[in-house]
Amino acid sequence: MARVAIVTGGTRGIGEAISLALQETGVTVAATYAGDDARAQAFTARTGIAAYKWDVGNFDACQEGCAKVAAEHGEVDIVVNNAGITRDGTILKMSYQDWKEVIDTNLGGCFNMAKAVFPGMRSRKWGRIVNIGSINGQAGQYGQVNYAAAKSGIHGFTKALAQEGAKFNVTVNAIAPGYIDTDMVAAVPADVLEKIVAKIPVGRLGQAGEIARAVTFLCCDSGGFVTGSTLSINGGQHMY
Repeated sequence: MARVAIVTGGTRGIGEAISLALQETGVTVAATYAGDDARAQAFTARTGIAAYKWDVGNFDACQEGCAKVAAEHGEVDIVVNNAGITRDGTILKMSYQDWKEVIDTNLGGCFNMAKAVFPGMRSRKWGRIVNIGSINGQAGQYGQVNYAAAKSGIHGFTKALAQEGAKFNVTVNAIAPGYIDTDMVAAVPADVLEKIVAKIPVGRLGQAGEIARAVTFLCCDSGGFVTGSTLSINGGQHMY
């Protein structure tokens, strides 16, 4: 029987690449999204992957959404916590709401989703959780105290939960992408983007598929000895 995966923020950008890569390995994928109904419908029509709308920052919505996916596709074996938002600004200009929304979605979403699926994974003695962090959670970034804090928190969350899941064959890992060629990065002004690429030793932006292939490895049986790890995929921009 095919494994069942939920990819949050799975209908666009890195999330879409992850959804498609998992589907190609024979996994039944459900992709969540937060806002764009038309884009989600087009994604499902194009890929055959079911899309579910809920806010990962909402605890009850995650409980209900995961239960619905399980009822329609089978118990959830894999969760990729990819959904994330930005509300950039220096701390002098950042509102409490800007802080709270980013923390609730980017970090709180990891807790909410894990809380919904971890008990079942543990009882079935198989599970894979992959949390998408960021180079900016490792190195920090001007004007992103909220985003950097949330993404940094993901790396600690990953290590702690991995210790809880290890003896039950539930692995928990993180990936910290650098600058990836997605719509979000494409919106960066050309002169700023040129400066970003100049700081990447390999001399280019990453591709969403490069993140997705790493996710598929961590989610397969062959990745079962990897847990509590953060894999940096950033073209050498940040090494430590």
